[in-house]
Amino acid sequence: MGVSLHALAAAISADLIGPGDVEISNVASIRSAGERDLVFAEDEGLLWQALSSGAAAIIAGEFARAIESPQKPLLVASQAKLAFARAAKIVKPASTAKTGVHPSAVIDARASVASSASIGPNACVEAGASIGAHSRVGPGTVVGENAAIGERCFIEANVTIYPRVRVGNNVRIHSGAVLGSDGFGYVRDRKTGRYEQFPQVGGLIIEDDVEIGAAVTIDRGALENTVIGRGTKIDNLVHVGHNVSIEEDVVIAAQTGISGSVEIKRGAIIGGQVGIGDHARIEEGVILGSGSGVLTKKIVRGKGIVFWGTPAKPLRQYLRELAALARLARRSE
Repeated sequence: MGVSLHALAAAISADLIGPGDVEISNVASIRSAGERDLVFAEDEGLLWQALSSGAAAIIAGEFARAIESPQKPLLVASQAKLAFARAAKIVKPASTAKTGVHPSAVIDARASVASSASIGPNACVEAGASIGAHSRVGPGTVVGENAAIGERCFIEANVTIYPRVRVGNNVRIHSGAVLGSDGFGYVRDRKTGRYEQFPQVGGLIIEDDVEIGAAVTIDRGALENTVIGRGTKIDNLVHVGHNVSIEEDVVIAAQTGISGSVEIKRGAIIGGQVGIGDHARIEEGVILGSGSGVLTKKIVRGKGIVFWGTPAKPLRQYLRELAALARLARRSE
């Protein structure tokens, strides 16, 4: 089964140039496209390649309007890449497992599982936990006591969700993630030199439309909540410490470490392997380049400004300092 270009254009708010009865059944790269595939052309050069490919139709930007009598149907959108991403979800919607509970799953009698939800093999749902409508819990996943999973969530295999964690709607959690574990908070006895754990009794709240990558760990709060804001996307192998507050639409790349009580404001972009010290604050729209470091209690502000290095500095300043060091090195030779 496929989707007609006429219906697809209406769904993604694109202008259709060419026949609307052509049906699309998949998305593909220009090189691998077949006769029922939709492809994406990011610039004029790629558009010409797409026009000579085996694809059925092409999504492209406003520049495509200049093509006279194109040999393939065009879907023209002001944000072409975004339109292609939305089209892919329509053409190839996320797979849904059969509803119901696998015989090997263990569901406590005091748990609540929606009739349209799916619980996979060897999964465990503990007392007081709830699973919302059309959500899927993958094989081997544990949903702890009194945890709550919203509607239309996809939780992959071997995820551990600790007690009392709250997960909103339309959340995807990839394999191996651990959500709601104790934070790394200890108090040192100055007399004996020994450490005792500070209470880790807060919660973890994950709001709607969040995606959490494989092997991510997010700690519960110590006394307050750790919060992951709506629409935030977290890559694989990220650690988020206790009491962290991440606002809406933040993007965090792989291998980043975020210490306790950090605040990250909406729209920030955190590159890979970034380290952020405790109680730091990353203001709205800041971009932290890969491998940069933010010191404890530091405030980083500047919407749209790229920061680099350790300690993180505006990129222009960082490059000027590198150039100055290079000149000094040449003089000393």
